[in-house]
Formats: sequence, C-alpha cells, structure tokens
Amino acid sequence: MRIVADENIPLVNAFFGHMGEVVCLPGRTMTAADVRDADALIVRSVTKVNPALLEGSKVKFVGTCTIGVDHLDQAYLDAHGVKWSSAPGCNANSVVEFVYAALCHLDINWLPVKFGIIGCGNVGGLLYKRLKAQGVDVLCYDPNLTLAQNPDLTSLEEVLACDVISMHTPLVTTGAHPSFHLLGRKELLQLKLGAVLINCGRGPVIDNQALLDVLTERNDLRVVLDVWEPEPDISLELLNHVLLGSPHIAGYSYDGKLNGTELIYQALCRHLDKSPQSSLTALVPPLANNQLRIDKNIDKHNNIFNIAKELIKQVYDIAADDARLRALATQAFAGEVVFGEGFDSLRKHYPVRREFHNYQVHLESITDTDKKWLQVLGFHCV
Repeated sequence: MRIVADENIPLVNAFFGHMGEVVCLPGRTMTAADVRDADALIVRSVTKVNPALLEGSKVKFVGTCTIGVDHLDQAYLDAHGVKWSSAPGCNANSVVEFVYAALCHLDINWLPVKFGIIGCGNVGGLLYKRLKAQGVDVLCYDPNLTLAQNPDLTSLEEVLACDVISMHTPLVTTGAHPSFHLLGRKELLQLKLGAVLINCGRGPVIDNQALLDVLTERNDLRVVLDVWEPEPDISLELLNHVLLGSPHIAGYSYDGKLNGTELIYQALCRHLDKSPQSSLTALVPPLANNQLRIDKNIDKHNNIFNIAKELIKQVYDIAADDARLRALATQAFAGEVVFGEGFDSLRKHYPVRREFHNYQVHLESITDTDKKWLQVLGFHCV
C-alpha cells in the first residue's frame, strides 16, 4: 500500500508506517504525478483535493487531518467512490486557547463584556461552553442550529453589536446559508466603538478588502486575524492594520495536530477493516517540565484575569507568532524573500505549542471558585 501524506502531519510515519510505504510531500504543491500511484492520500487544508489532483490516480481514501473540508471536492470524491474523512473537533481546543491568548495579550478581560460568537460548531461551541462556565454573557449566530441546541442564538446584527466577536464559521459558498464574505463593509461598519473582532475560522468569511477599507477609516477597532483572503499571499497592508496577525496557526497546537493524525489513522483503519495498532497514548509521553508558578504578589493581590494572563503567557506567547509574521513581511518588502513561501514556511516550522491541560498550576492562595475558573481554561490546579 502506498500512502502519500502532507509532510507537516506529525507522527505520520509512526501511525501509518505499518500499513505500507509512506511518502511525505509539501501539501500546497502536491501534483497529480505525486499521487497517481497512491492508494491513500492524507492532507491538511492547504491541499486542494479535486479532479485536477486525483484524475487517473489509484486513490481510494482521502483523509484530511483538519476540521474543515472546504478544500475537498466532496461531490467528486463521492461520485468516484473515493472514501473520505475529516477530523472534526481535533484542534477545537487549540483554537479556543488561541482566542483566550489573544484576549490576554490585548489585555481584554472577557468576564464583564458581551461576547459574540459567529459559528457554533466544534470550535465555536467549545468556546461558548467555556465562556458560559466562566459566567460570561454570550450571544451566538449560527443559522444551522436551533434554540433547543443553543438558547443564546440570535441574529447576526445582535452579535455584531457585542464588545468582542469571535468567528468560527467554516467556508460555505452554496446552499441556504453561505458564509463567503459573511462580513462585508455593511456588517463591519456595524461594529461598535472599540469592538474586538477575531477571525480564526476561514479567511474569506470576511471580505478582506472591505476590512482594510474600514480599518483605514476607523482606528478604534481591534482586529485579530489568523486566517486571510487569500492565503498564502495575504494583504501586507491589512497586516499593518490589525493588532495581532498570525499565519493560520490557531489550530496548530501539537496536541491538536496529533489528534487529527490519530482520527484519520482510525478512519483509514476502518476503511481497510483493520484494527488500529497505534495510539497517542502509546506514542506520546507526558509533557516534562510542566509545572507553572507565578509571582507571589500576583498570586495574592491580583484578580483571576491577571493570574490567567500570566499563566497563559508562560504556555503560549502569541506575540511571538505575530512578530514572526511581521518580520517576514519586512523581509518580503525588502525583496529578501517571497512572502507566500515564507508564510508556508512559518506553518511548516511552527514551534511546538502544548495545550493548557498539559500543565499543573501551583498557587499559594486561590479560592475554590477561582480554581474552577482556571480549570475551565484547562489548567490543572494543585
């Protein structure tokens, strides 16, 4: 059996190696010649899986180690008897932690604000549950859900009136509820004075040119973009107008990527009617050096939000992601690098980021209420 896989998928050989030959290639530049003799194709979101890639190939299984599937031509796969599978929810926790890290970096306490979520699937739904558990006033827009599934559903206009808006919708271009350019100039101008807008779902759900125009006119808006339109050749001018920018890595925690690998491995095993022989439990040891402490003065004299800021920064320095992207833009402007290639390189060589649940927190004085609050974030308090 021949398996062609994106080279950025972690532990791909450890999981799939016993099934046959594993060939690892750059995901964005895979060609029809690369996959012609493959039996299975394992990708991430940068690979467009369509007739141009698969026509004439032996591929009978396609797995994407991501929650999104807009890069898969599902109709073509179904029509040609190619079994396909995604990894829904694999990196939801990673993206939610990105949102918390962004808010902490911008010094935005989410507890007293009205928080809006656009798209309440695996990622937005998890963010919603955590915010509600922390006592936050949350409103949600998702036309694919009912009030029975989410009692805080409301209109898009109501969500756009919130203090913080976090977008987690997939890219949908057809059907009753398309998300392409869901936020255009009209919607962006509805944002309240000083609003925070975060997008770590799909770039084209916001009209990026309209966003640039609005940010040029309004300097009160605080925008965080992890996803762009288009990628990897994003607007460097737009990057200059956002407070935090990153190269589509919100879901790139090591744990999230590993979850995706395991889910697709299990899907291929089912496709082949084989019992799994590998697991994350067997392949990934517990994290070493996972003890977190903060300054005693912060512990004793600050509120829980300030404690969370200190802890999250120790685990995930989101400012470093922003700095790397802006440094790349500077190099590209000077003609030293090709920006699109550098964008992909930042993703390929992204530093290992572990999720909060891997860490134990030591605090000298903490109430049971605050301990539960930190545990909602994922930390283990000892």
